[in-house]
Amino acid sequence: MNDFSALRSELRKVVRGQVHVAGDAGFDAARSAWDTSVEQRVRAVVEVADAADAAALVRYAREAGIGVATQPLGHAPSSFDDAILVRTKHLSDIQILPDQRLAKVGSGALWTDVLAQSAKHGLTGLAGSTTHVSATGFTLGGGVSWFGRKHGFAANHVRAFEVVDADGVQRRVTADSDPDLFWALRGGGGDFALVTSLEFDLFPSHDLYGGRILWPAARAREVMAAFREVTASAPEELSTWFSLIQFPPFPELPEPLRGLSAVAIDVTYLGATEEAAGLLAAFDRVPGAIMDTRGQISAAHLGDICAEPTEPTAAVIRTELLTHVDEEISTALLTAAGPGTVAPMAVVQVRHLGGALSRAADSDGACGHLPEPYLLFMVGILPFPELAGPVEERRRSIVRAVAPALSGRRPFTFLGHSESAESAFPPATLDRLRAIKTARDPQSVFRSNHPVHA
Repeated sequence: MNDFSALRSELRKVVRGQVHVAGDAGFDAARSAWDTSVEQRVRAVVEVADAADAAALVRYAREAGIGVATQPLGHAPSSFDDAILVRTKHLSDIQILPDQRLAKVGSGALWTDVLAQSAKHGLTGLAGSTTHVSATGFTLGGGVSWFGRKHGFAANHVRAFEVVDADGVQRRVTADSDPDLFWALRGGGGDFALVTSLEFDLFPSHDLYGGRILWPAARAREVMAAFREVTASAPEELSTWFSLIQFPPFPELPEPLRGLSAVAIDVTYLGATEEAAGLLAAFDRVPGAIMDTRGQISAAHLGDICAEPTEPTAAVIRTELLTHVDEEISTALLTAAGPGTVAPMAVVQVRHLGGALSRAADSDGACGHLPEPYLLFMVGILPFPELAGPVEERRRSIVRAVAPALSGRRPFTFLGHSESAESAFPPATLDRLRAIKTARDPQSVFRSNHPVHA
């Protein structure tokens, strides 16, 4: 019996969920990341059946000296060398308590399902641009939501975690029961425990406005000017994102978008349509829009605004925080990202932050706050490996162009797979995270995509 066969046999004695090891027909598919350019070199993949299954697996891994990495869908890839990769898709229960404005969700539950159930009660969670991700993974990384300007980080609205600790013990973690671990889990990632479920606040969404306006890329300077005008005085209920997009020439895209180089404004507003129209009037003065989907929407359809891909692909992402976007920076950005197209990049986006995201509070988790008012988000799609070089050079040229506005840090939840936690946290925060990791998991049973220890 080879090593992998022995590991398969041992794991199947420990857990009730499905086990995949090297040599099994489904192993490569089971270990694949959402970013298909990252090879996750793991020893096994276990699809745990429930929280008790997860606890049994952690106890086994601890005794065997094998690391455990949790990944619901694969949106936070890493090499995870020699670890056991845990998939939590079976931990997908969702309970909405409308009277308490509370959601209780398993770690495999997707935002799209959480939002659909909460919207039935006129409520929403703090989801981001794509809803085809687990609510738990999104929140453990901090969670920069559509509604972050109004309510802050998603992580700072968690009330409780159900976890398996490094000893394989199931525990409930709250601010009262374990303040250090509760703090670390709110924005410090998956380095401290295996989270099986969490409870978080919901917010009213009876009046929710949102959608996308799209113009040809030739209108980029006019749209950027309007974006700066709107964000200069936007209330916290309004979130506005500016994007330069190169749509692929895929036949499944409708004719107006197929191969189009475009500029877009994506918005949400927690309020009535009439109020939103006045706040967004500057965009209506930009002529030539070829699409406008704005209107009253249900929170269940938040993912439709940006319509981000729902299938795995090879991609490169990079995020920067900007201290300002004045005329000089916006001109430099548009020049470096064009002219005419952002290709070979797919998206170059500027998100308006500020509001509650920028305010520090004693009750904050490890995610803290973001004093920077804007976020620059760049995505390159790599259908062919030879595009990696041109994509990286375009990314670097954009970063050089906006260098005077760079703060030097990045939100943890937006780190690329090759970036470290040091890029995201202030030194004091990182020191505290490392101390908690050392105290709670001295054997490094848990492996995260961005470990706090280098």
